[in-house]
Amino acid sequence: MSTPRTRPPEADRRTLIADTAIDLVAAAGLRGLTHRAVDGAAGLPAGSTSYYFRTRTALIGACYARLAELDLGDVGDLSGFGEVGEVGGVGEVGGEGSPRPSPPPAPGPAPADREAAAAALAGLLHRWLTVGRARQLARFELSLEAARNPELEADFHRAGQGARARAAGILAALGARRPEEAAELLVAWTDGLLYDRLAGALARSRPAPDLPELTSITRRMLDAVLVEG
Repeated sequence: MSTPRTRPPEADRRTLIADTAIDLVAAAGLRGLTHRAVDGAAGLPAGSTSYYFRTRTALIGACYARLAELDLGDVGDLSGFGEVGEVGGVGEVGGEGSPRPSPPPAPGPAPADREAAAAALAGLLHRWLTVGRARQLARFELSLEAARNPELEADFHRAGQGARARAAGILAALGARRPEEAAELLVAWTDGLLYDRLAGALARSRPAPDLPELTSITRRMLDAVLVEG
């Protein structure tokens, strides 16, 4: 007996199109992203991509949503350090759209908690710098398009809020006094590190990412945001 599908075929096809579009952007930049190119790379009949995403803007928006889904799933792997979702983020805003106040932080975390968080974050960065490299390159490429296109800006920023909310929840569990601010700083630092290692001036001449080195870096980043946050 065959295993039943967990999602309808249309959802499967939309995901396939978004994943293929992300791979094309990573390989060839936005110049390589066309409806026809996605159809060909995904092995779909001609016109399939334009059926689901009529315009190029809609197709890029689908990439944002899929990148956010994948990144949020990866960040969710860090959630064992405390419950998330109790900190203001997507779907958790007050009547005027402002984040809800964060719950009072727990007492200062045990050193082992922070060490475990640093190791988990280093593992996540290592994954994004190695097997997840293409996805991160596409994310940087697509972020520049959002900066130039007002139609895409809101979609791009909305897509990034979920991971920031998860990060804020983790930092709150680690004792951050202002977890949303700490999360903003941590995300900025990790984005900078990813960009530097993937596309910076020395990216091609540096050795492969080293997990112990990344763990040392993430430990210092966490120490800094928890002191400040």
